[in-house]
Amino acid sequence: MSVQTTSAVSERALLLLEIIAKADEPPTLNELVTLLQLPKATTHRFIALLEKLGFAQRTSDGRRYEIGPRLAALATDAMRHSFQSAPRRAILAALVNEVGETCNITMLDGTQLVYLDRVESDWPLQYRLKTGSHVPLHCTASGKLFLALAPATLRRALFGAGPLERHTPRTITSPDELEIELEKIRRTQIGIDNEEFIDGMSASAVPVLDSKGNICATVAVHGPTERLPLARAIELAPALKKAALALENTFYPPNTAVSLKAGTHATTAAANKA
Repeated sequence: MSVQTTSAVSERALLLLEIIAKADEPPTLNELVTLLQLPKATTHRFIALLEKLGFAQRTSDGRRYEIGPRLAALATDAMRHSFQSAPRRAILAALVNEVGETCNITMLDGTQLVYLDRVESDWPLQYRLKTGSHVPLHCTASGKLFLALAPATLRRALFGAGPLERHTPRTITSPDELEIELEKIRRTQIGIDNEEFIDGMSASAVPVLDSKGNICATVAVHGPTERLPLARAIELAPALKKAALALENTFYPPNTAVSLKAGTHATTAAANKA
């Protein structure tokens, strides 16, 4: 296999992953064939390799393809490291300076949240949740925001994983009661934690949206209830939303959209030789 062909094969595999990751609904093999403009056998060979490596997987019905656990873990690691970069850390630090409380950025990792970055306030009394740590969805401000705004499949996955764990007397453990809470959050676009995860801690969170307007991360503030009662945490939502918009612009700056088809025609012939 020539260097040119190897390069083309690598490009096809990466484009295939990009198509699957960006799809609103998991695509079928025929849909991938159309988008890649490659023979069905060639496309199937690519997707089979990605499945074997854990970068893609079939949906539960076996007919469609979605990102696999290895790609999801890679994306989470990449996002966690990218949030340490100067522009995003500066946005978070400016937010903390404005609101006077610890703020964090989270992302979905399976049926849990992972803390991508956090900047602490100067108060001596803190609830410390380290970067990289995982927390539940059903009892955290950011987690409930993801449950409210993400596809229903996420809620079904959470509810199907077993009973909702109680962390404090205020934790909502009934799926029906949680659905009522999520409907309120869906209307306000603000996730709340009223001492549901940790006794004496309240929090609020707002979404960071991707280029399609879907939630991809959250910006949240949390603190001790005697200093940051829930009402105050909710009042800080406009400042959180301003920071979220600034973060969105670091993800998707203007005029940087990439057309998947633009790179498809140039190397189709070489890829067909694979």
